[in-house]
Amino acid sequence: MHALDEGVAGKRIDRKGLSMHRIRHPSKLSSHLTLWLGLVGAVAVGVGSFFFTYAHEKKIKSGKISYLKPVPSDSELRARLTEDQYHVTRENGTETAFRNEYWDNQRAGIYVDVITDEPLFTSVDKFDAGMGRPTFTKPISQDRVVEKSDSSFGMQRSEVRASRSNSHLGHVFDDGPAPTGRRYAINSAALHFIPIEKMEAEGYGEYLSLFPKPESGDQKAESK
Repeated sequence: MHALDEGVAGKRIDRKGLSMHRIRHPSKLSSHLTLWLGLVGAVAVGVGSFFFTYAHEKKIKSGKISYLKPVPSDSELRARLTEDQYHVTRENGTETAFRNEYWDNQRAGIYVDVITDEPLFTSVDKFDAGMGRPTFTKPISQDRVVEKSDSSFGMQRSEVRASRSNSHLGHVFDDGPAPTGRRYAINSAALHFIPIEKMEAEGYGEYLSLFPKPESGDQKAESK
């Protein structure tokens, strides 16, 4: 009898232990609610992203988006610019010929001020002067740059500075090709290049008119 009681008690304990370790699954209602909330959240994010992109594109096309940056403090520039960029733009330095970023850049696009993003030169006016630095016949607009007399290193030259940021860009010489007869020898470190395919997206769409339009299929056939 005693053994029988122990067996019954053991079964009760086993059943109790099983019930304590039984995994409780969430109800179907709870699972469906979680799924729907996730779907609603994903749709909301997608709609918000669509309207943000649409509004951004409208601003670009209407010309209301500004690419210009304010001129930061000297401490901010030291933190933001590379050593070469700061040396050129703020210490009137000159980078090493043939060992800089844009001297041999052949891509179509615009060159903007590395500090303010203001457009300064285009690839249309760039030419190879054999000097190992990006060289142009003229700036995008004459009011974007300032020329100053420079007698450093025992030479008499005309320094070129950016009007808005007062950055040292390089020097200009009167031995360039036609039609201007000028040679703007500019340091790559003072510039940032925007390729033509990204100009509109980055707010520079108004400058696309400076570039020759690509020929259509009919025009190419006629030229042949």
